[in-house]
Amino acid sequence: MKKITILSLDGGGIRGIISCIILRYLEEILQQKDHPNAKLGDYFDMIAGSSTGGILASVLLYPDDNKKAKYSIKKAFELYTEKGEDIFTVSLWENLFNPFGLFSEKISQDNLERQLSDFFGDLELKDFIKPSLITSYDIENRKAKLFNTINAKQSQQNFLVKDICRATSAAPTYFSPAQIRSSYGQNFSLIDGGMFANNPALCAYAEARKIPFADLFENREKPNYPTVNDMMIVSLGTGAEMKSYRINKYKNAGKLAWIEPIIDILLSANAETVDYQLNQMFMTLGKRNRQNYYRINPSLKTASPEMDNVKKKNIEALIQAGLCYVEENNELLNQIAEKLIKNKI
Repeated sequence: MKKITILSLDGGGIRGIISCIILRYLEEILQQKDHPNAKLGDYFDMIAGSSTGGILASVLLYPDDNKKAKYSIKKAFELYTEKGEDIFTVSLWENLFNPFGLFSEKISQDNLERQLSDFFGDLELKDFIKPSLITSYDIENRKAKLFNTINAKQSQQNFLVKDICRATSAAPTYFSPAQIRSSYGQNFSLIDGGMFANNPALCAYAEARKIPFADLFENREKPNYPTVNDMMIVSLGTGAEMKSYRINKYKNAGKLAWIEPIIDILLSANAETVDYQLNQMFMTLGKRNRQNYYRINPSLKTASPEMDNVKKKNIEALIQAGLCYVEENNELLNQIAEKLIKNKI
């Protein structure tokens, strides 16, 4: 029985460039070892993403005319390097009347919405080539809103992909909440899925447990309703940045002083907790199967941890951080590629 292969992509704004660099190398290995036109979307049975990871997942799951992956990861990389500045740049006029995003969202959503509309057009969630899980949070009903392809096909929970990407990337203080509508006419007010699942790998595991993959793919080499023993999970972060907060500075700090560290700690701690939980789950398996969980989260090196820093110097630093990881871990990435080839149907 072949494993269910799952790719999980963290949030992180422009830091998604690091994910693109690592995935590009992985895709190139697949092209060398399996097929010259190999695309990552055809090798993973399910792709999950939060925030910028949700946009990456949507690019990888975009269908061509034969219901295969249309785009390689290079297309996503081009989007970040060519369009990132348009999306994240704040004009001098906006800075004057809204310094540091104190009075309203830091960045206008107009450019983001235009770029998403230009790229995804009228593509619908139900048309993705594989099962997906893209996260967001419903601020009016106070609960997680998870977008998945299975629900889109079987119920009234179908959406335009451009709306899903807008919702999953609506990071508070950066972009305003997204107001979107399902194909059935139901309205939702949503913010960035990274608020509760910046690392969506555990959400992806839970979703995969409910999916009859063998029936869906019409192939008995894959299991229905897989357990952890039946899965291979690759969880990809957007760069580890462990900023230290000194006790003397925060011993008697008020609410305003805690805003920045709380957001930073919540996002990183969330990802670390998910990694711990999945590690413990896979450690209960036999020696061979416990090696089917991979958490990849490179050091940022000299790159900025800010999600909206699109200066050319920082873009280059993010690229170099990704390339440095690839150079130091090419054996690991080759191992992942070989397993993807082995478990492909």
